[in-house]
Amino acid sequence: MSAHTLLAEAGCHIQHDCAFPAPGLNSFDFKPIFSIGSFDFTKPMLLALICMVLVVGFFWTAFSKPKLVPSKMQLVGEIGYTFVSRSIAREVIGKKGDKYVPFLTSLFFFVWIMNVMSVIPLAQFPATSRFAFPVGLAALVYITYMYLTFKTHGFRGGIKNLVWLDGLPKPLVPLIVVLEFFSNVILRPFTLAVRLWANMFAGHMLIVMFSVASWYLLTPAWFAAVSGGSFIVAILLTALEVLIQFLQAYIFTLLASIYISGALEEGH
Repeated sequence: MSAHTLLAEAGCHIQHDCAFPAPGLNSFDFKPIFSIGSFDFTKPMLLALICMVLVVGFFWTAFSKPKLVPSKMQLVGEIGYTFVSRSIAREVIGKKGDKYVPFLTSLFFFVWIMNVMSVIPLAQFPATSRFAFPVGLAALVYITYMYLTFKTHGFRGGIKNLVWLDGLPKPLVPLIVVLEFFSNVILRPFTLAVRLWANMFAGHMLIVMFSVASWYLLTPAWFAAVSGGSFIVAILLTALEVLIQFLQAYIFTLLASIYISGALEEGH
């Protein structure tokens, strides 16, 4: 349960002489909606499921019966698909990237909608601020990257593509092989997941903190000015968060396309 919910339920306010429940990791913990044995189904899981249904349902509806003169929904779907195709796949991968546009489009819109849940009434939580979701998406990209690397180049060629640089002085070969291994095999999926998670985590935490402070400090006294300032900051942070939500989805998809491009290219 989030900090602002606890605050409202407790009636905690500066005039009530109660301690300020500062937002923390408790803002990302939710009581299970239901449990099956040791499995707890929580709000972030529900939001992720809703986002998946929204993305699949939208594109299914938009393209299930395509028309020469597109309907409004088909037109919006075509704009989204074309954006990913031209701005990401073609720019990074080239013509080879056309076959991966459906995957990249699904990835982009799924991440974006999960991020947007942060500013949707009643939802008010970005599912991607729970580390498991960025890890799962990064794992999907990583598996695709590895699969394409070895499918395209074979086993020996795939290993060379991952860890080898041509033209190195022999004394440097062991060091560069180790560095390339850590960079391509270990750090890539880790940084891909952490980048998305950290931005959504920090953004949600800041919005919660200033929103709670707005209520806590709202009094007829001079604290009202501080409360008003905190409220304005919360609004500005929300507007900034909307931009960051889009950018993080774009960056995540862009990096996925870079990895796919690297898997399809010849070894260094």
